[in-house]
Amino acid sequence: MNKEREMNMHIVNHDTANKRFLIRDNGIAAVMTYVISSPELYIIDHTLVENAYRGQGLGDKLVKAMVEYARENGIKILPLCPFAKGRFERFSEYADVLNK
Repeated sequence: MNKEREMNMHIVNHDTANKRFLIRDNGIAAVMTYVISSPELYIIDHTLVENAYRGQGLGDKLVKAMVEYARENGIKILPLCPFAKGRFERFSEYADVLNK
């Protein structure tokens, strides 16, 4: 992978119009979608990393970006998708934005 492509793999975009966080590389490499339950509560409902990109930590980057967004905007997160739910269970530092 060339350096420019490698750097792009670290960029998470927040597509607010389509309620998703994504990483692009010749299309969408990884995406995490959410539903706005209320202005203070977002529900992560789906995370997908394309097969060619698995094992590179892209899913973790998506969750981390959502957590940072939630912290900056006073939002709690309810992770319904199994991947995101597992990340919230594994990383106690995300507890401050977890909807309990």
